[in-house]
Amino acid sequence: MLPPSPACVVTGAASGLGRAFALELAGRGARVLLADVDEAGLAETAKDVTARGGTARTLRCDVSKLDDMKRLHAEASEWLPSVDLLVNNAGVAVGGAVGEIPIEDWQWITGINQWGVIYGCHLFLPDMKRRGRGHVLNVASIAAFACAGQMGPYNVTKAAVVALSETLAGELSGTGVGVSVLCPFFFQTNIAKSARSSSTEVSPEFIENVMKRTPVQASEVARRALRACDAGQLYVFPHREAKAIAALKRLIPSTFLTKLGPRAAKAAPR
Repeated sequence: MLPPSPACVVTGAASGLGRAFALELAGRGARVLLADVDEAGLAETAKDVTARGGTARTLRCDVSKLDDMKRLHAEASEWLPSVDLLVNNAGVAVGGAVGEIPIEDWQWITGINQWGVIYGCHLFLPDMKRRGRGHVLNVASIAAFACAGQMGPYNVTKAAVVALSETLAGELSGTGVGVSVLCPFFFQTNIAKSARSSSTEVSPEFIENVMKRTPVQASEVARRALRACDAGQLYVFPHREAKAIAALKRLIPSTFLTKLGPRAAKAAPR
């Protein structure tokens, strides 16, 4: 259970799900350190946090750079008495076939989606463990389970986030520190705007169209994820589609990957 008026750090906080997390936490009277490369977006989020009753401070931070993440940790240590919740949320997308995606795009997405989460956990967890309290929420995706074609880099990095979170569940058992991993289905964020794609099947326009049709959007995803943190749940599937995909993958993995996954992708709304 997160304490009243928690002290929090949120990456990727300039828009989308990161902003939704910040606003939900503001409603709890939180102090929130907001991190992103988009300084204008950060300023807007900070303004909204204050209007909701929270307190905000912003820091330009590229989560793929260890020095930037060290500055984030130092800023949190200076401004907050302790960090009750770390939300490793920053993420990007890359589409295309393995062997055709430029290596530079693999490096770009791995730096943000995978190393950003690793850096956050590496830097913030020791303090939490010393205090015997705190929670880490790592934002993955149902893509970690679905492993749909033309999305290799995204699938790989989000699967890594799930694996790291599962590892932490064991390592943190009995320490008083919790971990949750969020695995949503599509919903509206700005991720498609920055996406890189060499695929005609999984283009930014395709992603945008699918995201718009999902009933559970960012504010509700954030609300459900924070409730899961309160309850100490490891896996968070905020969409019924995500729950179904995870269940099918577990029950019929080979059939799911070779038959159902490609068919579902082709049938998705465009």
